[in-house]
Amino acid sequence: MRHATYVTAALAAALLGAQLLGGCASSGSSPPAVPAAAQGGGTAAGRPAGSARAAALHAAAQCIRQHGIPAYADPVLTPDGRLYTDSRSFDNAPQSTLNAVQQACGALAARAGLSPDIEPPAPPQLVQAGVTADECLRAHGLPDVQDPTARSHYTPGHGFGFTRGEIPAGGKASPVYQAAARACRPLLDDEIRASTLGSLGNDG
Repeated sequence: MRHATYVTAALAAALLGAQLLGGCASSGSSPPAVPAAAQGGGTAAGRPAGSARAAALHAAAQCIRQHGIPAYADPVLTPDGRLYTDSRSFDNAPQSTLNAVQQACGALAARAGLSPDIEPPAPPQLVQAGVTADECLRAHGLPDVQDPTARSHYTPGHGFGFTRGEIPAGGKASPVYQAAARACRPLLDDEIRASTLGSLGNDG
């Protein structure tokens, strides 16, 4: 199935410490099954709820921005407890920055229940946008592209990516891929818009 580059287990561990995560995704695998409380649903001992949790998430995000990842966006907490995070902001951060963030912000992130590499299952609106885009891609020369499901990995603000087997020889620079991407650009853009934090927070 389609997926984007994961925030690695090493990055997540650097931010929160392995003892805070309980389980991390690794590149090329499906996201681990995560208890509802870890995904933002339910409650956990010592974790604030409702508006207090939203404030705790903002405080953790503010700390992350102040300690080396200035573009990190506040996580989005939905009324039913789903938590969507700006995982892409960690992808290119150097290890020294991640270490600094872990030291300064680990306790705040733990209290808020924030694990930047964990996202809830893809909501229906995003899945449907991905399926529609994939139908177009298959019709324009990419027959190996597989439709996403709720369990497919996605990156907020970037949608579903591709597995290596879904891209033709030559990668994204190949004429076949480029032609398909041009033909399906509006639908791919719809998928990206459906994956933004604002859209994810309003889905359902």
